[in-house]
Amino acid sequence: MSENTATATTTPTEKHKSGLPTLSASTIWMINFGFLGVQTAFTLQSSQMSRIFQTIGADPNSLGWFFILPPLAGLIVQPIVGYYSDRTWAPKFGGRRLPYLLLGTIVAVIVMCLLPNSGSMGFGYASLAALLFGAITVAFLDLSSNVAMQPFKMMVGDMVNDDQKSYAYGIQSFLSNTGAVLAAILPFLFAAIGIANTASKGVVPATVKVAFYVGAVLLVITSLFTIFRVKEYDPDTYAKYHGITKEDNAEGGNWWTLLKSAPKVFWTVTLVQFFCWVAFQYLWTYSAGAIASNVWHTTNAASAGYQAAGNWYGVLAAVQSIAAVAWSYLLAKLPNKVHKLGYAGSLGLGALGFISVFFLHNQYALIVSFILVGIAWAAMNTYPLTMVTNALSGAHMGTYLGLFNGSICLPQIVASLASFALFPLLGGAQANMFLLGGIIMAIGALSVFTIKETYRA
Repeated sequence: MSENTATATTTPTEKHKSGLPTLSASTIWMINFGFLGVQTAFTLQSSQMSRIFQTIGADPNSLGWFFILPPLAGLIVQPIVGYYSDRTWAPKFGGRRLPYLLLGTIVAVIVMCLLPNSGSMGFGYASLAALLFGAITVAFLDLSSNVAMQPFKMMVGDMVNDDQKSYAYGIQSFLSNTGAVLAAILPFLFAAIGIANTASKGVVPATVKVAFYVGAVLLVITSLFTIFRVKEYDPDTYAKYHGITKEDNAEGGNWWTLLKSAPKVFWTVTLVQFFCWVAFQYLWTYSAGAIASNVWHTTNAASAGYQAAGNWYGVLAAVQSIAAVAWSYLLAKLPNKVHKLGYAGSLGLGALGFISVFFLHNQYALIVSFILVGIAWAAMNTYPLTMVTNALSGAHMGTYLGLFNGSICLPQIVASLASFALFPLLGGAQANMFLLGGIIMAIGALSVFTIKETYRA
């Protein structure tokens, strides 16, 4: 491990409200750097998943079944990672959280090479075998990505004091959205340089396959930076900085007990999260189809128009992420006393972005829509974790954050299940789901005002 680490650049005498020391900017960047690669994997999955499944023969009305798998994996895996990493100390493998990052990265890289080849295994177009293969690889990709992602959220809670936490999660959001930009735009760029953007019926185009391979390489490189450049606090130092005993994390941790004693802000932020993540689940599920129908006037997933729409959605997802990067920078500069206004206002602008997708039929006008959506995305990646970790004591931090991930996963599961009734009710048009998503996001913006922030003394 490198000596240019968090513990090498700080001392226990540099106290702040939480008892944690002030970290250098370079340390905070290294704690978060691997998030760039993890989010690249997630964005390739979210931006290309609908396209992949419709290309290999999935019916649009059945997409919800495939989109249930990723949040279901996260709902199960992230609390387990939190629970066991609270009790882990393996200095040879990085410490408490980093061993899980290493494990998740290895599995994710393997699965990223398999998923885009779901239609190239000889199973046949729209065959049960092809769809099952795709579903299983998606589940494993999300499972491993969740294992790799959770350590970054936990290390900020573990190592960053309250005064720097908004900055740290802002950096995490910046890196997350930078990875998302790269992932979203790769198929479009590869098509521009001549890589085939169409393929035989049921086969995923080479542009998408190569994008996944590049994403896998990026995941390895950025994760290794964090693994080799960060040294976590040992159990004694962690307990001292957080004002708890070493035994607080070694004992207890029953999930039900922790949920019953969770601070109120945990639940009010969870309410906001519910509406936000329902809306985004519909964005990921129906974007490619909605754009293909509204702009290219096709619903045929094998057509050149549909594949062009899939690439353009990648560009729009990159626009969303660039907007989120810029907006995250602004949010990180806001003082704590206006967090709620920034949160609610951002979600409100995102609601307008969702609703506008329903009305627009020009591919370039959609850029404005996705800029507004990116503003909401920035707030969703900055405020919830800041508000929740500021209210936690440090005991069972990983378990709490794993359980809080339920506020992301459960809404996605609910949204996917509800889509089986809502999609046909709204005429079977994928663009109509954006109108619904915008209304739901607006409700989320209003629910921000139920939050009463708390801070540790």
